[in-house]
Amino acid sequence: MTLNTTGRAADAEAVLNELVGWTTRERMDMFRRWVAGSLSIVHLHVLSILESDAPLSMGKLADALDVSIASATGIVDRMEQRGLVERGQQADDRRVVLVEPTVAGLAVFSDLDAHRRAGVAKLLERMTDAELAALLKGLRAMTAARVAVAAEAASSGDTKPGGTADQGGHGKVSDRARNCRPTR
Repeated sequence: MTLNTTGRAADAEAVLNELVGWTTRERMDMFRRWVAGSLSIVHLHVLSILESDAPLSMGKLADALDVSIASATGIVDRMEQRGLVERGQQADDRRVVLVEPTVAGLAVFSDLDAHRRAGVAKLLERMTDAELAALLKGLRAMTAARVAVAAEAASSGDTKPGGTADQGGHGKVSDRARNCRPTR
C-alpha cells in the first residue's frame, strides 16, 4: 500500500503526535519526580554531558552549558553536595579542575530509564499480539531510518539529527557567557 503525499504527511504527523505527545498531567508528573529527587533540568543536562564526555574541565563544562565558569562552579557545588558529581585535578596540571559523575549521578539515568520502561511495559501488556508485532515492525523501521540519517549526517559533517550543522549549543559560547568569563 502506497500513501499519497498528503496522506503520508498526515500519517507522519499523527505518528509524531503519538510518539512525542505528553499530556499536561504526564509532563507535570515527570517534573514532580525530578524535583522530588532534588534534580533540576540543569542538573540533568550536566549529568547528560558528563555521562557522554567525562571527565571534563570546569571550563569545558561551562562551554557545553553555555554559562560562565562561575555559574558552572555554582552548579557543580550544588551537585557535589548532593553526591551527583565529584571534582578532581588533572594529573599533568593540578590547576585544572575536572568534573565527573559519581555512581549516584549515573544512577539518575538508570532510575529514570527503569521507571520509563515499567510504564511502557504496562502499556504493552494492554496490546494484542498483532498490535505488538505491528508496533515492533514500525519501531524497527524507525531505528533503521535513524541509523541512515545519522550515517548521512556523519558523512557530511553534520552533527545534529535532521541534517543541519548546528550543534544545538553544545560547545558554543554565547556572547553573554563569553563576556562573563575570566580569560583563561
